[in-house]
Amino acid sequence: MTEFNYRVSDANKAHVFVGLTTAAKGESGKIAAHLTKHRFDALDLTHDELAKEHIRHMVGGISTLAQDERLLRFVFPERPGALMKFLSLMRPGWNISLFHYRNQGADYGRILVGLQVPAKENKAFEQFLKTLGYPYVEETSNPVYQMFLQS
Repeated sequence: MTEFNYRVSDANKAHVFVGLTTAAKGESGKIAAHLTKHRFDALDLTHDELAKEHIRHMVGGISTLAQDERLLRFVFPERPGALMKFLSLMRPGWNISLFHYRNQGADYGRILVGLQVPAKENKAFEQFLKTLGYPYVEETSNPVYQMFLQS
């Protein structure tokens, strides 16, 4: 079985996120073709980790308050002090605009964080990430982020 997540939009740009479990590989393409035939744009998110691990579990909407936001997926170790390390290494002027934590009994947690970092502090932010040492993926350019969480 494969999971097929997709986004559907009509002429008014409403976005609908739907997750389906299919019986066989390749069915997601058929579903997307069927939607396209009926004039709906479909984006197959089957291999998009941001969509599968975080966005499909989140409720809310777009915030116009999150200026200069950068979105990152982290793997935090499940041990005392892991979050405190993250928070203590942040600069005081940076704001956490989004925080989503997922753990399914593993020795690590999957964390999605939106951080408001002024562009003039990008170099300091890169140093923060290096010093922190937690595995991460920046998702700021991910279309799922842009469709569902960005204004």
